[in-house]
Amino acid sequence: MSQDFYDSPRADESENTRTLAVLVDNEPGVLARVVGLFSARGYNIESLTVAETDRAAHASRITIVTSGQPGIIDQIKAQLERIVSVRQVIDVTLDPAGVERELALIKVRSMGQERIEALRLAEIFRARVIDTTLESFIFELTGASQKIDAFIDLMKPLGLVEVSRTGVLSIHRGAEKN
Repeated sequence: MSQDFYDSPRADESENTRTLAVLVDNEPGVLARVVGLFSARGYNIESLTVAETDRAAHASRITIVTSGQPGIIDQIKAQLERIVSVRQVIDVTLDPAGVERELALIKVRSMGQERIEALRLAEIFRARVIDTTLESFIFELTGASQKIDAFIDLMKPLGLVEVSRTGVLSIHRGAEKN
């Protein structure tokens, strides 16, 4: 059989987008090792956020959104867990207690009716106006990535100028620490 047969995905294995929370030691080079793992193996990172979460424990949380077949995602998780500085890998997408959100700042330049429509849509999407001039708004919007995508699509014909997004953040519901 040809090599392509072994490399091609099975019909029952479709690409999934997954959010992985990687709890790591906060030390120089950890992010480079995690990103290097993705780069060296040709895995794509669709979103990446990282910040220190516990100064006393020298801990940081890296949230990575990637996509692939279930077997590839399992392989990514296993390889991440082998990195010395990685404390824990959590697949937030599969966790029923997982919560995912993203923050975006969206600048819209509009006048007249477009300005009124932009404000109306912002109210529907629960976007906050954080800056306004006579010609523009900057909206702050938090929610699922799909919600932010939809808001951006609606703002394009109304004068969308610029978008800045944080990337996906995640946390675990409930009283226990994860």
